[in-house]
Amino acid sequence: MRFHLIDRIDALDPHRSVTARKLTSRQEEFWRDEGRGPEMPAPLVLEALCQAGTWLIMGSTGLRRRAALLSADSVSFQGAVRPGDVLVMSGRVESFGEDTAVLSGTVTVGDRTVLSADAIMCALIPTEDLEDPQDVRRMYDRLTRGATITGGALKEAVA
Repeated sequence: MRFHLIDRIDALDPHRSVTARKLTSRQEEFWRDEGRGPEMPAPLVLEALCQAGTWLIMGSTGLRRRAALLSADSVSFQGAVRPGDVLVMSGRVESFGEDTAVLSGTVTVGDRTVLSADAIMCALIPTEDLEDPQDVRRMYDRLTRGATITGGALKEAVA
């Protein structure tokens, strides 16, 4: 991933779900002010959820496959994200095949849902087509340090 909107993966259950987070900082360059103060652009909130989903796909495939967004059935932006907010991305697998996966999820800030998305369809492509596998491994290890990871297949694949 050329830019990262995930600071930490809190929980990963391969082929099932992921919970990740991002602490926003005023120092980031993406803030936009349309008269209500600085806000994270809504497409970047969706991108954060999609990145969490990508880590779920990679964690489910022993880091061999990653997700490339194809479509989303519905996306609802429900609130502003401001500097200092902690985004919590919760994604779940709706279906998982050899070449595609479908995920749904939410992004919350505290007790507010700021985004929900249903039926995000992704193509599953070899990780090495986009990134150096060693770089992916280092990032995965950093993001999952202290995470709750379930599922024997993942533990065997990344051991």
